[in-house]
Amino acid sequence: MAEASRTRRALLLVNQESRQGQDATGAAAAALRRAGIELLQEQCSSADELNGTIRRLASTVDMVVLGGGDGTMNSAAPALLDAGLPLGILPLGTANDLARTLGIPLDLDEAAQVILDGHVRHIDLGEVNGQPFFNVASVGLSVQVARELSGDMKKRWGRLGYALATCRALWRMRPFSAEIHYGDVSHKVRTLQIAIGNGRYYGGGMAVEDGAEIDDGLLNLYSLEFESLWKLALIYPAFRSGRHGMWREVRTATFKEAEVTTRRSRRVNADGDLTTRTPAHFRVLERAIVVFAPPRSSERLEA
Repeated sequence: MAEASRTRRALLLVNQESRQGQDATGAAAAALRRAGIELLQEQCSSADELNGTIRRLASTVDMVVLGGGDGTMNSAAPALLDAGLPLGILPLGTANDLARTLGIPLDLDEAAQVILDGHVRHIDLGEVNGQPFFNVASVGLSVQVARELSGDMKKRWGRLGYALATCRALWRMRPFSAEIHYGDVSHKVRTLQIAIGNGRYYGGGMAVEDGAEIDDGLLNLYSLEFESLWKLALIYPAFRSGRHGMWREVRTATFKEAEVTTRRSRRVNADGDLTTRTPAHFRVLERAIVVFAPPRSSERLEA
């Protein structure tokens, strides 16, 4: 009984550079304290510092709570894997695609309540060249979008910034040659983008695939093999629903492990950060991290 009533202790780390970070740090801390959680709050200014802080303090807390967007979650993934602690998410970023995938509310008090409720999901991670990611890793158009999408643009325009950055990137983007290998299959393609998703949402609400789940033990690939760029405007609604695979110019596949090679080495965008280069080896890390999240509809019905 004493253990059940013990106050839980959380390591709270908030990205001060996230879209809402500067204004939301105090509100995030207050929301957690109102939820009855004791806080150990630290400041981190880089991915290395973030990972080092989690590893250093992992033995003194019951959970890690991260305030920020998808880039913050991605930066902390290596240390979260090592620590093995449950992750609480306060969505303070621009897109918050991981929170959207997990059904975590964007309201801070409601997100803190999810942590207090204590329901968890064991979710997968994707991995590219040994570096973990939550949502999607890709080669091609998204790399140019990441270069166009400055911090100022995200803070000023929010999710609309993704659309503006994509329009700019399309003017500069040209198709490239690549080879995709998975299982006994190999495809040589001419493509604008190859994306491999672990979760459901990415890029401000785009869906990787209609039936994708972040705990299904699978990765989902699509390759944009368009001859005419204007068709991308027509396919946009299908990307919002994850049904882009119905178009003949979009190649799709599902697997646990794959390799993408290109004629010349290209950057890889993982959850909005440029992390590695091709050749890129992808694999799924099943049930790698425990995350506080609302029950899914099926779980609510069973309860």
